Amino acid sequence: MSAERRLFFALSLPAKTQKQVIKWRADNFPAETGRPVAAASLHITLAFLGEVSALKEASLTRVAGRIQGKKFSLILDDIGHWPGSGVVWIGSRRAPNALLQLASVLRSHAARNGCHQSTMPFHPHVSLYRNATRPVAIPPATPGWQLDATEFSLYESLFERGRTRYHCLQTWPLGDMQET
Repeated sequence: MSAERRLFFALSLPAKTQKQVIKWRADNFPAETGRPVAAASLHITLAFLGEVSALKEASLTRVAGRIQGKKFSLILDDIGHWPGSGVVWIGSRRAPNALLQLASVLRSHAARNGCHQSTMPFHPHVSLYRNATRPVAIPPATPGWQLDATEFSLYESLFERGRTRYHCLQTWPLGDMQET
């Protein structure tokens, strides 16, 4: 029997945007806000898969390779705090249809492969802090970074030495741009 891996599909943030987000976060939140997410771990989850066997992973990667998603741009112009899950996040007030369609297709295929999917509506966001269980003063606005999505990836979530890190396993390109 093969070992299972904790997997998810996501959009990564370019290194330049990662640095901008980290600086903005440091300038706008006190250190005690929560546990900050490392720059290299900033991403937008499209579909969380959970613990996945090698057989299920192979099936999901085949499906991902056939997806005909389109390139798109989104603006990170929203911010919030989910006290129940302890997440402070930035996101998009108006998610492009291409993003919503990509997430929907990936979540649908994940569910058909036995990966539990949340009943909550998809809300594209980048987690800035975890374990933010106390009230958080939210800045009035984000700088409104533009994220140009040209690909999506499958990641493995690894917990090592008391830290979670993400390892990109495979990436697929998105097609010609349809919208902004």
